[in-house]
Amino acid sequence: MKLGLSIGYSKAQMDLPVALVQRAEQLGYDSVWSAEAYGSDAVTPLAFLAAVTQKIRLGTGIMQLAARTPANAAMSAATIDAMAGGGRFIAGLGVSGPQIVEGWYGQPWGRPYYRLKDYVAIMRKIFRRQEPLTHTGREITLPYTGEGAAGVGKPLKSILHMNPDIPIYLATGSESTVKLTAEIADGWLPMGFVPGCMEEYGPWLQEGFRRAGNGKSLKNFEIQASIHVEIADDVKAALAKLKPEVALYVGGMGHKDKNFHKDQMIRRGFAEAADRIQELYLAHHKEEAIAAVPDEWVDMKSLVGPSARIRDRFRAWESSGATSLTVRSRQPEAIEVMAQAARLN
Repeated sequence: MKLGLSIGYSKAQMDLPVALVQRAEQLGYDSVWSAEAYGSDAVTPLAFLAAVTQKIRLGTGIMQLAARTPANAAMSAATIDAMAGGGRFIAGLGVSGPQIVEGWYGQPWGRPYYRLKDYVAIMRKIFRRQEPLTHTGREITLPYTGEGAAGVGKPLKSILHMNPDIPIYLATGSESTVKLTAEIADGWLPMGFVPGCMEEYGPWLQEGFRRAGNGKSLKNFEIQASIHVEIADDVKAALAKLKPEVALYVGGMGHKDKNFHKDQMIRRGFAEAADRIQELYLAHHKEEAIAAVPDEWVDMKSLVGPSARIRDRFRAWESSGATSLTVRSRQPEAIEVMAQAARLN
């Protein structure tokens, strides 16, 4: 199994763990993944890392669709890929959520399914430079002819001769968007992926491959799962360290009636806890919301505890159906232990 390293997005102060990324590369990690919410962006850190690494692949996990036009996303991806020597950039895309899309970017939530479809199609056209760019989609049309248009938009072709095969991964979780991911993307950044969940996701992916109609299958499709890793003697204390983020995302990262992280928790059998966490968090009882997060839920989607426990529980992830596992940790020891567990050396 391949490994990736997540550097996430920075908190109050910009923090780029360069030495950790370089060590991961030395250990044989396949990729490093940045992120963005409403602070540091996902693209710029990868440009910096491209200059201080040699071969590790550079993925956005994710670029938010509302943050950039598809043309700008393609330009950013192709520019970094070229500066990094080619064949290193992975364009991970996702819709984020309506609170960020409308509250931060000032764009309508619209129809995310069709926006994803249009966005990916446009990026591929730009990468391949087969003809001047035009697109007629359900959400995006180029040249633009809508309200306020001057009426002189011109189909253009990228000046930069881009890598035509920059892979595009989609971060999705619902049945319709997972099927779309299998149909149009090169890889998948699954929400809430845990061992055993391919029983649910497998048929959705197969339907997407069928729609693609080009021999596509799990053999040529990447599934990049993500997992917290925390080395500690005290398992319960390690699980407790991860609960604040669960409470934030399940309780407060999204509208009460539209929270994808809460939906994932419900689908995995923790409906009562998910409702309680959200209720407490939205009532500004954050400590109580954190305390309401079940140990079982955190343990299901993380690897924590002594090194031996982590290596033992890693076996379930190896046979989970994921092709790569992104390690979410800033612990140098965790990066080393995961490399040993995955037998990278």
